Amino acid sequence: MSKLNVHVGGARDMGRRFASAFNRAQAGEKFEERHVTFLSLEEMLAALSPKRLEMLRHLHREGAESVKALALALNRDYKRVYEDVAILENAGLIVREEGRLIAPWDALTAEVSL
Repeated sequence: MSKLNVHVGGARDMGRRFASAFNRAQAGEKFEERHVTFLSLEEMLAALSPKRLEMLRHLHREGAESVKALALALNRDYKRVYEDVAILENAGLIVREEGRLIAPWDALTAEVSL
């Protein structure tokens, strides 16, 4: 199962994850991880609103040829879907694969540093 690790934290947390991955790679460990870090809980919750989670689920199941096709499939306004896609793509939660919009992860796991 592929998963995307979503974190709330700062540069220190990102640095620790980088150092850990570097050390593991140096030791010859084979692994594949994907991380997205938000600087605040509010930022993460805004990015993962119910409508955007619905969009991620749809893109995981079916993908979309374009933003217009996605808006039609979700029965949502094109402008809003375009804005949501831009936010999710900039955050690294949506990717384009051969022009198609997809969310290739089976799960998002969230971690909030205290």
